[in-house]
Amino acid sequence: MKAKSKLMSIGAAAKEAGVSTQSLQYYIMVGLVKPTVVSDTNRRLFDGKAVERIKLVKKVNKSGYPLRAIRELFLEGK
Repeated sequence: MKAKSKLMSIGAAAKEAGVSTQSLQYYIMVGLVKPTVVSDTNRRLFDGKAVERIKLVKKVNKSGYPLRAIRELFLEGK
């Protein structure tokens, strides 16, 4: 699928996933999401797989799980 190979900025990834840029920055800060690539100029870029993970974090958080619990679940899944 072409969309998965296309890299997007933090703002575009947040918009695609339906979260604010600030929420996505927080998800990154607490370790829930990692950028697909960090460019030489320190731009954080995301692919379709990363956007799907952002959507999953949002969905699980909306269902009542705190972000800390989500992070622990993700870490157990590695």
